[in-house]
Amino acid sequence: MKSTMPTATSTTTGIGRYRWRVCAMLLFATTINYTDRQVLGVLAPFLQTHFGWTELQYSDIVIAFEAAYAIGLLCAGAVIDKLGTRIGYALAIGIWSLAAMGHALASGVASFAAARFALGLGESGNFPAATKTVAEWFPRRERALAVGIFNAGSNFGAIIAPLMVPVMTVAFGWQSAFLFTGVLSATWVTIWLLWYRKPEVQSALSSQELAYIRSDPAEPTARLPWSHIIRHRQAWAFIAAKFMTDPVWWFFLFWLPKFLHAQYGLNLKGLGVPLIVVYVMADIGSIFGGWIAGRFVRLGWSVNRARKTAMGICALAVAPIMFAAHASHLWVAVGLIGLATAGHQGWSANVYTLTSDMFPRRAVASVVGIGSFAGVISGMMVARATGKLLETTGSYIPLFVLAGMAYLLALLVVHLLVPRLKPVAFDRASSDTV
Repeated sequence: MKSTMPTATSTTTGIGRYRWRVCAMLLFATTINYTDRQVLGVLAPFLQTHFGWTELQYSDIVIAFEAAYAIGLLCAGAVIDKLGTRIGYALAIGIWSLAAMGHALASGVASFAAARFALGLGESGNFPAATKTVAEWFPRRERALAVGIFNAGSNFGAIIAPLMVPVMTVAFGWQSAFLFTGVLSATWVTIWLLWYRKPEVQSALSSQELAYIRSDPAEPTARLPWSHIIRHRQAWAFIAAKFMTDPVWWFFLFWLPKFLHAQYGLNLKGLGVPLIVVYVMADIGSIFGGWIAGRFVRLGWSVNRARKTAMGICALAVAPIMFAAHASHLWVAVGLIGLATAGHQGWSANVYTLTSDMFPRRAVASVVGIGSFAGVISGMMVARATGKLLETTGSYIPLFVLAGMAYLLALLVVHLLVPRLKPVAFDRASSDTV
């Protein structure tokens, strides 16, 4: 009998597009996630002057968020794997909604650090939940694009914040910016709980589209403990990629407004347009990075070649940022930084997709949680070092040089650990263990 199951080369015309509505919800959630965390970055030059924070005190506030984010990531993946994406995602966003609004009550270093800590705990659930949702709703050949689209929300959030924060701060005070983003989060949770269901029980999903979503080979559903996951080189490749490159993105989020203020004298209102340009470029990079890998696969390339080539292109896009601190003109610096953020986001779309390239759906959220934990720990170390460096020298040059080198080195490490992106076989002994 001839199979009617969609294949990698079959057209998707006529099967339905409901899965992309799910992707849109993930995009909105990630947008809110990054709007919430970026509010402090935009306000940092103003709040540092208002409260008299030193560079080290500001780094302590940043580290409080990252420490909670790291702690949350240790648990978030496992919790989401246990509770499922519908309840797990709603729980995470409910926590960060309350925490975001809690910033409005802060009055000093300790209270801001406490609010950031609570925010970090909640926000740690976003990427494990979103990546697992993609694994549930998309066949492998579409996952990089879906991840690239929802990951673009991190840039939308970074664009919304510099547009919204100065206006609301001038009109209603700095507290209003934190309150507004908390309300956005609460609204998303309500819609998600009312609307979202897994593909198998979503009545609005056509049988043709469900068959397309499930067109990959069947996978076991039993949950896997971390002790089984971290035995494999595939897990360490993802962990290494996150550890080596995530601190660059944290640096952009929390220190870029301060760099533009210190280097070019931009005030709160003046930061808006440069930050918007940087993160619009990052959005383009996020979607392009996911699209180009899928394009290579459609051209007949292996997943291994397609994924690593896409990651290499993105790594090369970041490298010129080494010259940003030397730029004599604001817009030269903005262009170099924007290219680097585009490269990072394209890289990130492919790195997250490595998990579903190499792991079954039942392990994806846990692998993302472990790797993201490693990235945040690295980010905490870099945040503290950044505070000390700026406190003593005021120079951003070493930071940009290290950022430019990080991605090419990370790609080399990934390739050495997994010369071929082979799926992990948990049901038998494997040569991929370390």
